[in-house]
Formats: sequence, C-alpha cells, structure tokens
Amino acid sequence: MPRRADRPSTIRHKHNTINTEQESPTAVNMRFHHVGYAVAEIQAYLDDFMRPLFAPLRATEPIADALQRVRVCFVEMQGGTVIELVEPFGENSPVRTIVGSRRGGLYHLCYEVDDLDAEIIRFRAKGCFPLAHPTPAAAFNGRRIVFLMTPQRDLIELLEI
Repeated sequence: MPRRADRPSTIRHKHNTINTEQESPTAVNMRFHHVGYAVAEIQAYLDDFMRPLFAPLRATEPIADALQRVRVCFVEMQGGTVIELVEPFGENSPVRTIVGSRRGGLYHLCYEVDDLDAEIIRFRAKGCFPLAHPTPAAAFNGRRIVFLMTPQRDLIELLEI
C-alpha cells in the first residue's frame, strides 16, 4: 500500500467524494494494523469457522496476557489482512461481556502509531476517552497499547511502534 503522501487526497464512493485533506489537517503517521474479534474460544473459532470458510494463510499460537486478561491469536488472511482473535482469560476479563452479548464478533480496530502519548491527546481532543492507562502487551513484545472509546461507541486500539 502506498504511503499516505502518495495516495490521492480524495476518496470516491459511488455518489460522494470526500476531501481527506480537510479531514486531517495534521500529518499523522498512523497505519492500520489489525481487526480484533472477540471469541469465546480461539481454537474452536479457528477449527469450526475461520479455517473452513476463509482458509487463512497462517495463525500464531495463542498468547496469554495476564495484564490485559485475554488470550490472543493473530490470523493472516489472503491478501495480508490480519485478524486478532481475542479470548477471555479469567473471570474478570473485559472481553467476557462482549463474548456473552449479542454483539460478539467485531471488537476493535488497531492502528500503529509513532507517538502513543501524542495520539492519546489528539484522540481525547475529539471526544475519545482511554479505558485505561497505556500498558505493555505480551502479544507485541511489551510495546505499549491503549484502548479508546469513541463518541460513536467504537473501540480503537493504538499500538506504539
């Protein structure tokens, strides 16, 4: 995928054209990293759903993160998209309520950022709030992450480079 500076400054979708230069006045070095899916059990989801229907290229071994209270597995799909399967780890896991709700499935979008602290400030200025302080994540070799809730009630994960 070309760098942001190399991409056109407009996005065309059927009848609408959006000028992205007006949307993002500050140059930001942010890249899409993965989509997170909340699942009850990683292995069952892989065996019963993901492998038979989507034939992923590969899946990592699950990684337990006691600090985040989740187990995660990264699945690389055809075309390079990465899906993080997120399983509750412990009774007080924040993912347990998502898995038990009708919502399930899509959990968060993750973006890699150069300066996590600066991005938190930028996101807060747009009405997003962090759910906790930035913490190291086992799945990313101790790189810091933070989850932010948007005013639209979407969950965004920022991952420090």
